[in-house]
Amino acid sequence: MRRDHALSLLRAAFAFLGAAGITAQYLYNLASIPDYRPLNFFSFFTIESNVIAVLALALAAAYGWRGALPRWLHFVRGAATIYMTITGITYSLLLRDVEVDTAVPWVNLVLHYVLPVVLVIDWLVDLPPFRIRLGAALVWLVFPVLYLVYSLVRGPFADWYPYPFLDPRPEGYGPVAVMSVAIAIGGFLFAWLVSWTTRLRLRFDTVG
Repeated sequence: MRRDHALSLLRAAFAFLGAAGITAQYLYNLASIPDYRPLNFFSFFTIESNVIAVLALALAAAYGWRGALPRWLHFVRGAATIYMTITGITYSLLLRDVEVDTAVPWVNLVLHYVLPVVLVIDWLVDLPPFRIRLGAALVWLVFPVLYLVYSLVRGPFADWYPYPFLDPRPEGYGPVAVMSVAIAIGGFLFAWLVSWTTRLRLRFDTVG
């Protein structure tokens, strides 16, 4: 079996696993939580980033089976890698003991641990054949910034915030601002790192 075909099959399998996890958790919530608000489910960064990751893997599987990935898809993969890295690290450091709408154990494992690792490995195994400079990579951070704005604007109207560190009700907006800045710095470092890795394939190709 060709390498690109094997990689496509693995991408498709993990895309299916992620989609199954999101769907299973959503159906579980609808069936077990009275007056459940579906919009809350899709307002978690975990869910949104995993949806992007599933789409990135599925598209990469489809295009990779037929040949080289288009240039734009590498940018989508880079974005998904950053978002899933933020998801995995933030959950591990801040949210492991917090209810974040992933009560089904295997779903929690897939969305917070398995897919973040898979996206990083997938990126490193199939680096873009061109360099992505830091200026272009910073565009990937627009989505997390918009997510932050959305969460803070929607929160007072919905009387609900997806994560404790985004909830200003207990201690005001000071702690929220501090955590937001800390995560933003982390996002910048991830964007820089993903951008830097795109030099590696070019070096290997030059050496080869």
